Amino acid sequence: MPKVTFVKEKKTIDVPEGANLRKAARKAGVELYKGVHKYLNCQGFGMCGSCRVYVKEGKHNVSQPGLIESFTTKLGGNPEAFFAYVGHEDEMRLACQCKVQGDIKIETQAPCNFHGEKFWG
Repeated sequence: MPKVTFVKEKKTIDVPEGANLRKAARKAGVELYKGVHKYLNCQGFGMCGSCRVYVKEGKHNVSQPGLIESFTTKLGGNPEAFFAYVGHEDEMRLACQCKVQGDIKIETQAPCNFHGEKFWG
C-alpha cells in the first residue's frame, strides 16, 4: 500500500493504490482547506483550486494532471490557484484530482505567490 506523508501535520497514512488524495486526506482528518474554503469549495470537482498541495517527494507517484486541473491552475481558471502555481510548476497539484500510485510527501494548504520572485522576475 502506498504511504502518504503530510509534512506540516507530521502524519503518515496508508492508502490503497489509485486512491483520491483529497478523500484520503479528509478521511485521515488532515485539513486541506484554509479560511472560508473550509465551508465554500467545489467539493472535489477541480474548479476552485482551494485543495492545492505541493508534492514534495514522489511526483512520479501521482496521476498526471487532467484538463480540469490544467484549466484551474495553469490557464488561470482560478486566479488564486494560478498564483500559487507560479514558481511551483512541477510540484503543485489539486488534491481532488490526484490519484495516489505510490509513496508521496505532501505539503498542504499551498500559499499564493502574489509577490514571489519568480512571478515578477
